[in-house]
Amino acid sequence: MEKITSQETLISAFNAAKNKLALRCTAAHDIKSAKKELLCCGGTGCHASESQQLMANLTQYIKENGLENDVKVVQTGCFGFCAQGPIVKVMPDNVFYVQVTPDDAKEIVEKHIVGKELVERLLFVEPLLKQRVQDYAKMSFYAKQERISLRNCGLLDPECIEEYIANEGYQALAKCLFKMKTDEVVQEVLNSGICGRGGAGFPTGMKWKIAAGIKAEEKYIVCNADEGDPGAFMDRSIMEGDPHSIIEAMAIGAYAIGAQKGLVYIRAEYPLAVNRLRKAIEQARACGLLGDNIMGTTFSFDIEIKLGAGAFVCGEETALIHSMEGQRGEPTTKPPFPANIGGGYWGCSTNVNNVETYATIPVIILKGATWYSKIGNWQAEWDENGNWKRTISGNSGTKVFALAGQINNVGLVEVPMGTTLREIIYEIGGGISGGREFKAVQTGGPSGGCITKENLDTPIDYGNLSKIGSMMGSGGMIVLSDKDCMPAMAKFYLDFTKDESCGKCTPCRIGTRRMLEMLEKICDGNGTLEMLDELESLAKTITDTALCGLGQTAPNPILSTLRYFRDEYVAHVVDKKCPAGTCPKLYTLTITEDCIGCTKCKRNCPVDAIKGEIKQLHVIDTAKCIKCGACIGGCPKKAIVKK
Repeated sequence: MEKITSQETLISAFNAAKNKLALRCTAAHDIKSAKKELLCCGGTGCHASESQQLMANLTQYIKENGLENDVKVVQTGCFGFCAQGPIVKVMPDNVFYVQVTPDDAKEIVEKHIVGKELVERLLFVEPLLKQRVQDYAKMSFYAKQERISLRNCGLLDPECIEEYIANEGYQALAKCLFKMKTDEVVQEVLNSGICGRGGAGFPTGMKWKIAAGIKAEEKYIVCNADEGDPGAFMDRSIMEGDPHSIIEAMAIGAYAIGAQKGLVYIRAEYPLAVNRLRKAIEQARACGLLGDNIMGTTFSFDIEIKLGAGAFVCGEETALIHSMEGQRGEPTTKPPFPANIGGGYWGCSTNVNNVETYATIPVIILKGATWYSKIGNWQAEWDENGNWKRTISGNSGTKVFALAGQINNVGLVEVPMGTTLREIIYEIGGGISGGREFKAVQTGGPSGGCITKENLDTPIDYGNLSKIGSMMGSGGMIVLSDKDCMPAMAKFYLDFTKDESCGKCTPCRIGTRRMLEMLEKICDGNGTLEMLDELESLAKTITDTALCGLGQTAPNPILSTLRYFRDEYVAHVVDKKCPAGTCPKLYTLTITEDCIGCTKCKRNCPVDAIKGEIKQLHVIDTAKCIKCGACIGGCPKKAIVKK
């Protein structure tokens, strides 16, 4: 691809490249079309499920049938529907095949491409309707989504800059450089109402305005890609599926605040995201979209990748900055803030935003603040003539959630702010898996809290979640059913935050350990009612005294579960029972008289704790039993129960 040296050459490159996306970007779905594209998910999860071998097999059978000129296999980013991967989407037919294996490649080519018939068995089955659906737009999982941050994931080849340019890529940057002053860019982002999607929810435009107002010769703009919440993978999927959107947004932000250098802090545990981002940076440099005099202007900007070691605390911006400098990833008190001189990278003024925030910026610039701000649960200021002036609520736009746990449709969902939890869980998520009863949903990861069925109709935004004892966080959303133990869930998250504490402040370093010790005693049946009061008191003290957000929010899972599920804690300490039957110290496994002596449980037991002859009642040696549950799953008569 030729180097882009002006706005005109960018437009020329766009016109030349857009024909490549004709099959993916046109509204017409002509199933009789000879030209086909097989879009295959190339995210980390699908790579782990042999999607690369699947693509190789598809390519092989296409060649064997002499269809190289008519059919193209395209690796895309994550489609978001992770539980159904690997996914193959046939365009322009708009047919969506799920859970495709390498062995299915031949049937797809010979039956669908050559025979022009659907491979019915690979179509998605709606969990509630029990019907197969071929058009992904009609699936409940996608129907209520509004994909802005995820707009290109599952559509474009993330390793091809031409495809990004063909889908209006880098046009927002061109608009800023040729049609907008720096303060106009800042004001547009401010007017949009977008808040940081990393968890804190600080207005992005205000952050940019503060950084832009600092008079300094050297400034930095940083992308926080250190996504560390258990169960959260929004940022990783965006970087794997649409890395150029991050590059373009960082360049826009750098132009707005007056920065010359960009840094992406990404954990080394994301090798695919790192490689694709690195390749995208190289492509952007080669095309003149990074480096000196971008698009022939006086604006120069470049990006460097900094690898992190995977410390959760480095999601906090001051700890992140210290880690990039080669120091221990520990937070510092603010002020000075990173935007201030003395508070940022090597003491320079620095602006930090997360991946999802940046991914939204090019769309805001192209479509305007008015368009974006009217999506979601927004409130606005109007002029004397009744015209919109600006968004003031901070709850505009969309938010990406990683929906997981006891839910039928696991994956990434992007919905407008104000969408209710009930809509996400029962309409997009397809309801609770196994037909079980909904118990709670944990939002905000280890820093958040649980939300009960009484609050399922709460519109999701920063304020509403805070009112009911939870938080938005980076977007983790773990659905819990009646098979989940709430004290054990709180213990799981606290064990994580205890390990991830940097140790700088006493409340977090010592307090999280003391809380975990109490939770372990409670879950083992050794707690007391007095201990519950001590646990709650200590949790509130840590919230008020810890240095950074990690320590201040670490007690949230405890406080919210005590608030809504105190009866479960009481059952553990008074009755010495776990109502959910998941705490190993509070139950024993017993084989009932329904046992037929098939010996499956005996053969599955890893510690030889089950005795019995064929066709005779088996017995579990409770002294040997480690309660791994291997015997339960293998019993055809469900004769093994917890007591």
